[in-house]
Amino acid sequence: MHRSAKRLASLLTCAAVPVLLVAGCSGSNSDSSGDASSSASSSGSVKPSPTVAAAKFKKLPNPCEAFSKGTIKKMLPKVKDASGEQGKSTDNSAHGTCSWNSSDENGVDGTQFRWLDIGYQRYDSDPGVGSGEKRATEFYTKQVADAKGVSGAKKLTTVKTSGTGDEATAITYDAKKEGNTFKNTTIVARTSNIVVTINYNGAGLAGADTPKGADLLKDAQAAAKEAVAAATKANG
Repeated sequence: MHRSAKRLASLLTCAAVPVLLVAGCSGSNSDSSGDASSSASSSGSVKPSPTVAAAKFKKLPNPCEAFSKGTIKKMLPKVKDASGEQGKSTDNSAHGTCSWNSSDENGVDGTQFRWLDIGYQRYDSDPGVGSGEKRATEFYTKQVADAKGVSGAKKLTTVKTSGTGDEATAITYDAKKEGNTFKNTTIVARTSNIVVTINYNGAGLAGADTPKGADLLKDAQAAAKEAVAAATKANG
C-alpha cells in the first residue's frame, strides 16, 4: 500500500507537468499577442512631424538705407532729414520701417509736398503655419487688399509691376485733404519670404500745381526695385 501510494503520487506529479507547461506557453502566447497588438496600435497612431522648406532670407536691411541718396534726392527734393526716421521694432530681423518728408517752398507759387515711407516684413518657416514664402504670400495679398480698400480713395487703379521680386503690385489713387488733392502710390512687392510696402504721395500746397500721378508712380516703381535689391544684398 505504501508503495502504491508513492507510485500514484509520482504519476500525478508527472501528469501535472505537461499541463503546467501548456498553461505556461498559452499564457506566454497571449501576452506576446497583446504586446504586438499594442505596439501595432501605438505605431499606427504616431504621425510624422510635418516639415516645411527653410526660409530663404534670414535678415532684413536697415529700412532707412533701402534707397540710394540719389533716389531720396529725386523723390524728396527738399527732404528734411535724408537719413530718415526709423520706426520702432521689437525684432529688427522680422520688421522694419522708415519714413521721409519734403516741403519744397516756392514763395507765391506755393509748396510741393512729398511723403515717402517703407516697411519690410519677413517671415520664418513654421511647421504649424507653413513655409516663410507661403506666409509672406498671404501677407502680400492682404497688403494689396488693404491698399485697394483705403477710405476716400478716388480714381483708384491697380498696376502690375514687373521685374520687382517674385511679384509686385502698384496701387494709385487720389485723396482729398484740407482742400488739397494728394496723389498716392502704394507698391507692395514680395521676394521669397520678405514683403516690401512703399507709400509715396505728393501734393501741391498753397496754390502749387498738383504733381502728376504718372511721375510719382514711375519714381515709386524704381524705388521698389531698389528696396527689393537691398533685401537680397542684406542676405549675402
